[in-house]
Amino acid sequence: MTNRLLRILSVPALALLVFGGIGARAQAGLGFTDAQATSGLKDALTRGIGNAVASTGKVGGYENNPLIKIVMPEKLQLVAKGLRTVGMGADVDKFEHSMNAAAEQAAPAAKQIFLTALQSMTFDDARKIVTSGNTAGTKFFKRTTSTQVANAFRPIIQKAMAANGVTQKYDALIKSAPKLPFVSTPTMNIDDYVLAKAVDGLFTMMGEEEKKIRTNPAAQVTPLLKTVFGRL
Repeated sequence: MTNRLLRILSVPALALLVFGGIGARAQAGLGFTDAQATSGLKDALTRGIGNAVASTGKVGGYENNPLIKIVMPEKLQLVAKGLRTVGMGADVDKFEHSMNAAAEQAAPAAKQIFLTALQSMTFDDARKIVTSGNTAGTKFFKRTTSTQVANAFRPIIQKAMAANGVTQKYDALIKSAPKLPFVSTPTMNIDDYVLAKAVDGLFTMMGEEEKKIRTNPAAQVTPLLKTVFGRL
């Protein structure tokens, strides 16, 4: 490139010429186009969304999954231990069951939120996500939809917790807890706790599903998924 040509080209145009060529060569080296990368990512994330919501939004979806099961809050673990010591383990289990049941009822409300966010994903977003880490798509959803998911979950969880008497069970447990020396029973908003754990659990499972599609050939069930993620 001559000095004269360099002077003619504007800085943005020169940058596009240089870096655009690099990007094209990089995609060619991976064996797929930008369009394939975008389509492959959206296909993968759509499947991941469906699988994550289906696995969490059913009876036992949270409670039977050790990755996301909602247990007594950490700062109440000593209280729970004391209750189990005095023969009230079944009551603790019932309380934990009611929290998980509320989260399981809320999970399906997230599906349309995720699909709408996926439709609005830009070409640049998709290109960056497809060549990033194994849970880059999930992180995108967490960054862009967490507030919407929480807002959608809140009334469902509150209704489910009221129907299952979660707050009453919690209050009864706290009142029944043996008084431990030098240990005060902390106060907390149990609704907020279940809401936060429900949202976190759903994103955890989305990440697991995304990771599976990116790294496990058996999960790459279409030629497009094999083309994109099988070559990364």
